[in-house]
Amino acid sequence: MPSERAGYSVTLFIVDVSPTMGTMRTLDLPPGPNGETRTKKVTHLQWSLQFAMLKIQEMIFNGRKTDQCGVILFGTEETDNVIHWKDGGYDHVTEFLRIEQPNADTLAKLVALRASSVSGDPVDALIVGAETLNNFLTKKPSWSGRIVLLTDGEGPIEIGDWEAIARKLNTFNVRITIVGVDFDDDEIDFREEGKSHIKRENEAFYHKFTSAIPNSVMGTLSFALQEITKPEIKQTRSTLMATVLSLGDPSNNPLETLEIIVKTSKCTAFARPKSWKRFAPRDGKHTEEMDVDPLPTKGGDGGEDTKKIVWAQLKMRTEFHVERDDQDNHDERNEDNMDVDDAKRGGAKVEKEQLVRGFKYGSSYVPCADGQFERLSSQKGISICGFFNADNFRREHSIGEVQYVWADPRSPPQQVALSSLVKAMDKLNMYAITRWVNRDGSDPKMGVLAPCRFQKVDCFLWVQMPFADDVRKYTFSPLLNISNRKGEKVTTHPYLPNHEQTEAMDDLVDAMDLMQAGEKDDDGNRSPWYDTRLSYNPSIHRMKQALLHGAIVQDLVADPLPPPHPELTKYFEPPKHVLKRTKEVAETCRAVFAVKKVPKRVARPRKKDHMRVEDGDDEVLLLDRVVPSPARPHSQPEASSSQIQRQTSLADAKKTDAGPRDNDSETEPESDEDVWLPPNKTSAKLPTPSPEPRMVVDSQRAPGRIIGMATPLTDFKLNTSQGDVVSKAVEDLGWVVKEVVLRPFAHRRHAEMIECLNELREVCLQEDEIDAWNRCVFPLYSYDSDVTGDSILRELKNACMKDPGNAAFWNEVKKHRADLDLITVSEAAKHGGKSNIIDKFTEEFWSN
Repeated sequence: MPSERAGYSVTLFIVDVSPTMGTMRTLDLPPGPNGETRTKKVTHLQWSLQFAMLKIQEMIFNGRKTDQCGVILFGTEETDNVIHWKDGGYDHVTEFLRIEQPNADTLAKLVALRASSVSGDPVDALIVGAETLNNFLTKKPSWSGRIVLLTDGEGPIEIGDWEAIARKLNTFNVRITIVGVDFDDDEIDFREEGKSHIKRENEAFYHKFTSAIPNSVMGTLSFALQEITKPEIKQTRSTLMATVLSLGDPSNNPLETLEIIVKTSKCTAFARPKSWKRFAPRDGKHTEEMDVDPLPTKGGDGGEDTKKIVWAQLKMRTEFHVERDDQDNHDERNEDNMDVDDAKRGGAKVEKEQLVRGFKYGSSYVPCADGQFERLSSQKGISICGFFNADNFRREHSIGEVQYVWADPRSPPQQVALSSLVKAMDKLNMYAITRWVNRDGSDPKMGVLAPCRFQKVDCFLWVQMPFADDVRKYTFSPLLNISNRKGEKVTTHPYLPNHEQTEAMDDLVDAMDLMQAGEKDDDGNRSPWYDTRLSYNPSIHRMKQALLHGAIVQDLVADPLPPPHPELTKYFEPPKHVLKRTKEVAETCRAVFAVKKVPKRVARPRKKDHMRVEDGDDEVLLLDRVVPSPARPHSQPEASSSQIQRQTSLADAKKTDAGPRDNDSETEPESDEDVWLPPNKTSAKLPTPSPEPRMVVDSQRAPGRIIGMATPLTDFKLNTSQGDVVSKAVEDLGWVVKEVVLRPFAHRRHAEMIECLNELREVCLQEDEIDAWNRCVFPLYSYDSDVTGDSILRELKNACMKDPGNAAFWNEVKKHRADLDLITVSEAAKHGGKSNIIDKFTEEFWSN
């Protein structure tokens, strides 16, 4: 299909508004919500105008100033046309809309048209239309013109010397399209029954008339409406952009550099759905501020306007707010008619001038005070960096649009040079890696040049490729290689397919082959079922259809959106004969693989004396907790009653598992926590709840510690509430945090450990344990040489930054620096305490 110039065309619609166009007809509508049949009655004129409005809507949708149209009516009671002004005659022909770029008013005026009480001559309208179109194209010789005639063919025609009219239209280079209501159409095998003699003669005349004018067509309205809603890809010529293709280093070695002046244009282009806009009603007091016309709402008595309402587009504005936790700044966009308070926004409003632009790098942001880092010094052009074999090209690495690279069409030496390079690469089956810079100083793009040889011209195809840092490589172990814990390869396993299963799967894949699933040709051979050239994006075309339908329909309930065109949904369902041949093979696969429907698992409630863990809970199942004696103080170390003898062997644990397992498989489940659970229910019974309050002792509490690792924050609060073990609790909680974050799956408890450190600092500040916080939690930055001691956070930092460690947790701690900083002299004085830490020491600690 040859490409054509986008736009630069004018369409003149000639519409019949004679009395016969007011004849009513019934149209079928999509089924209702409950499947009921629905219809609506329209006139022939309203039905015909649907074709014109769909064409005009396409022009509005594209938004080109070079797509223009006009409307001429025949059969009007008045006369107003360009020939009548000069020479008279040509009665009942009116230039309804002058040729210009269409807009919403164009559609509104067409919707308001109604059939008149007089008849008009379509030949007179064609002559007026040809003259009007010729006057317009005289000023724009590069444009093309077309006349579209909409009629039911029931009115009389003064044929006269129609050959002369056809010759005149040919001199104007105007194409004719005649769309008739219920015209006979051999292409869809349609014949109207009971047709009048006048209509039959008029159709015969229209056939002779269109055959005398090149590129002119005639058809019935029903088929034309179906074809106009068909999705299609319009090929257009892209603008040629000048640049230079170079091989070598022109700045350092100009004599050893090859430079070819080339032109680039688009080969493919992204197609995206039309963006939506939001509108809201505004009252009359805001009307003066808008560039839209108000829609007045009159009172019930038809008097003066009681209230003016206008629909205005909602504009976006950007406001910047600081989050409550002061972790980050973010922008939030709100419509200008929405009143969102600071509580919903999440923090205080700040001005844009107070912010520093940052760029995301990994999980953090890099601030840039100037708003932009220094750009790479680059020069416009396409530089060839190297060549490689075309067989090594990885198709999945191509990204973005494809570009043509042509030689300068006005320079034969450049064409010979580019053609030589294309032929050489094509002969050697080579591709080129290139660096493309659109303009001086812009960011470079890496891509691949592929030789492309047409019948009369040689060129390159260029497609962008990712940088090495943009490619993520994920490796997985082979599915067919399973070894046991001894390192021996397992050949029989539920996860390994046997010969029968392999054969069944091969048969299923072969049965689903779509390469010979299409229509049969003349020799009886089937073609491929799927053709990318005939596959359309439903989100684009269906949304476009919805937008165009809603623009002309007053009531979407009475006139709902019609179903999508069959071409849009042709690939939604696989061919029936493919489903039929795969049914038996699929049943064989289902039997061989023992495929069964897995019922939804219903959580069974536990007994009241068990702890219930919600779905997705990351806490440890502490089934080995026991209740100590009430007389035992909780601040003392664990008694021997809580030291459960963990003598469960691996074999004992397997015996308690439901069902047999393969002892040589590596697929046995492993616990996420380093915790041994009792082998059976009798080894560690949970206590019966007592009406008097009792504290549950944590079995994960280390000897000599009063803070356990299961619920450290709860233990810490219980101990500090006693008042006599605060120092011990502070020391033990710091130890627990380090132990927890260095365990496997520690990322699940990062937030909990941060909360523990927050509580620890608050207690130290309130309970006059400031020196303990600065000494025990942070490294010593004090002038007091008598204060000594190891730093828990220093040890934690060193442990986290080692390999293996937990650097992610340390990054989380740094994000909460505002809450976990050293207690300085000024902060301690506010709470009646003393500190030897000054501000510069805190900066030194966090920067190291």
